[in-house]
Amino acid sequence: MKKFLFIVVVLVGLFFAFYTKEKNPFSGKSTMAIVSNDSLFKESFAAYGEFIDESNVIENSKDALIVQEVGTKLRGAAEKWLKAEGSEDYLAHYEWEYHLVQADEINAWCMPGGKIVIYTGILPITKNKDGLATVMGHELAHALLNHGQQSQSANILKQLGAIGVAILSSGESYNTQEIAQTAYDAGSHLLGTLPFSRANETEADEIGLALMTIAGYNPEEACAFWSRMSEQNDNTQFDFLSTHPSDEKRINALQAAIPKAKEIAEQMK
Repeated sequence: MKKFLFIVVVLVGLFFAFYTKEKNPFSGKSTMAIVSNDSLFKESFAAYGEFIDESNVIENSKDALIVQEVGTKLRGAAEKWLKAEGSEDYLAHYEWEYHLVQADEINAWCMPGGKIVIYTGILPITKNKDGLATVMGHELAHALLNHGQQSQSANILKQLGAIGVAILSSGESYNTQEIAQTAYDAGSHLLGTLPFSRANETEADEIGLALMTIAGYNPEEACAFWSRMSEQNDNTQFDFLSTHPSDEKRINALQAAIPKAKEIAEQMK
């Protein structure tokens, strides 16, 4: 049994330590890219189109126009950043869309390739353009950092690990196989998936903060937004069991990142 536990630990380590040499111009980091953006974007655009067709999309209202305005400015900030990095072609296959959808849910999301949705339920918490730029900057950052690609790549590694555990334990008793698989599933989730997701959220916060600052929005308002958001959230779950950092950690990290965001914005002038 010790042999299988050792194998599980090794596979979990490979799960969250395996990276390709594909460097992201915004983070400067090498990221996992087992899944190609060509296929991922195609699936994303199709799924987004279906969602928009089936949803109550608000157009030409004051709020809808503000969503378009903020999205356009943030995209311009990203393009300015890429030009400074000499990576103008990075967005060649992105197809940006920003839609306001009527829904009470306090949420917003972005699909790979730049397809963004803002639910009307979050607008009372964003309150102003700076608050909205906080949310949309975060969502744009997920797309620009290819977090969807990384997540799918990580899932493939996790599945390969599970297959490896199944093969390596195939000669053992049924109970031993179950224990090995359960240990791998729990270990890869707790030590791989959750920290990976939290790290992506923090990274999107930091890059989004810089983007909104480059676009001319007030980065201090990001902390104010998340303070308001914390009043809506259930903070009873332990941080290490969550896909997102706690609100307190998030606000503290954003506050610490403001000087760097301002520095990056200053360099872009």
